[in-house]
Amino acid sequence: MAKSVHTVAVIGAGKIGELVLSGLLRSGWPADRLLATARRPERAEELASRYGIRVVDNHTAVETAEVLAVAVKPQDAATLLEEIGPKVPTDKLVISLCAGLPTGFFARRLPEGTPVVRVMTNTPALVDEAMTAISAGVHATGEHLALAEEMFTPLGVTIRVPESQQDAVTALSGSGPAYFYLLVEAMVDAGILLGLPRQVAHELIVQTAIGSAVMLRDSGEHPVKLREAVTSPAGTTISAIRELERHSVRAALLAALEAARDRARELAAQSD
Repeated sequence: MAKSVHTVAVIGAGKIGELVLSGLLRSGWPADRLLATARRPERAEELASRYGIRVVDNHTAVETAEVLAVAVKPQDAATLLEEIGPKVPTDKLVISLCAGLPTGFFARRLPEGTPVVRVMTNTPALVDEAMTAISAGVHATGEHLALAEEMFTPLGVTIRVPESQQDAVTALSGSGPAYFYLLVEAMVDAGILLGLPRQVAHELIVQTAIGSAVMLRDSGEHPVKLREAVTSPAGTTISAIRELERHSVRAALLAALEAARDRARELAAQSD
């Protein structure tokens, strides 16, 4: 599919919506094929000025665009669909970026047969290193999934998953950047405790994180093998790992991701 034939409207261009807009523009998507909607006039002006796109009302977006990327907060989705749902033609593709909301939530509020694709991306889209998971609703075809991939692949990596796995995706990669930032923050503080200047500690940890991630991606090795390669008998690393295990870091991560998964389910239940 040629990019030029599809007009995309990002409905509710907050943080995630803006990520999509900026990423599409960086990938070469024509600005005249991008629309956005925003609740506040000052936000609309900001988006139009920053990206050179048209910011319109919701009804104009529905009439004009072939792809409607819904990026409002989950708790606002029902109100939005009350407004525009009945007016969405069934030949439009609706892409949901609303965390926790299943495609069935949209299907009940859109005309019968409207294709919906559920997408969970994350904030590294800002640097074209996103992890994006894509799932088809009941009326979405392989062609619809391919169009969603065309939109999101330039932002990083895409993967197709069954929709039943999307709450787990939300917990693991959707919220995942925050876990790494928290870990880096703690390790920088530890570096300061050990006598390093903050900037030196920051640079050491950030580059170590980048290098470790690239090794995980490119080596094909299991993380256990890579960890063991750093862990000498009776050395410094095993002493640190003993403390991490003593403080139940692994168990804390398991509990944290379960909590994030459960919250995604709660958001869906509350929105319905």
